[in-house]
Amino acid sequence: MAQNVRESSVGGRPGAPLAAAVSAWVIYLFLIMPSLVVIPMSFGDKDEFMFPPESLSFYLYGQYFFESTWMATTLQSFEVAILTTFLSLLFGVTAAYGVVRGNFPGKRFVTLFLLSPILVPVIVVALGLYLYFSTLGLSGTTFGLVLGHTVHATPFVIVIAMAGLRHVDPNLEAAARLMGASHVLTLRKVTLPLLKPTLIAGSLFAFLISFDEVVIAYFVSNTTTETLPVKMYSAIQWEISPVLAAISTLLIVLSLVICVSGTALQKDDEKGE
Repeated sequence: MAQNVRESSVGGRPGAPLAAAVSAWVIYLFLIMPSLVVIPMSFGDKDEFMFPPESLSFYLYGQYFFESTWMATTLQSFEVAILTTFLSLLFGVTAAYGVVRGNFPGKRFVTLFLLSPILVPVIVVALGLYLYFSTLGLSGTTFGLVLGHTVHATPFVIVIAMAGLRHVDPNLEAAARLMGASHVLTLRKVTLPLLKPTLIAGSLFAFLISFDEVVIAYFVSNTTTETLPVKMYSAIQWEISPVLAAISTLLIVLSLVICVSGTALQKDDEKGE
């Protein structure tokens, strides 16, 4: 009897991983299916949502690129995302370096404070930024929007940079300083080159976070500085434009490329270590 139990348990093992894999794929497809539905709809040839489309064309993409005002908000989103990426890297890498390499009282509290925007609901951060920027005259400006997105994206850069710095041997920095290099020169010639994959991955994620962000942008921007996600949200409220399907498809592709690139860079960094 004991032998039968052992044989049944051994025979049941190969099926368990297969069942787990099938279940995972089913759940994964269930989660992404609503997003994938818009892809065939984006190739429709009429000014209406239709699934499946009667015929395939690039009509809606032409509406987005050449026959509408969508490009103005797209360029605004790119401008805000690029500036946000630069500031997030500047503040995030600096803060991460101080936390990882520093040894000071209250280090855990400082780390928690730096990562607090991740823990606070975005709607709360957006409301606080709106009230604060209104008193400073920054509400409705591109600069205010960049600052708001920087507050939101910097903690994610800090997390990525902290993970990368933990893989950099501090003895290499100590050796450079013993040979006469200053802290700035050591950071520029030793630390940052070793962090290159981490910096690229952090910049990609910061760009994506800013480009896709809608809540803070909705509170801080106005009609002259609205971003693409805000215009999409407004279009859903007031008019259901089929161009949204083409834009959503492009955003899916952009998000997928950035996420895959960032993950690949982090894996290369770990292999290099």
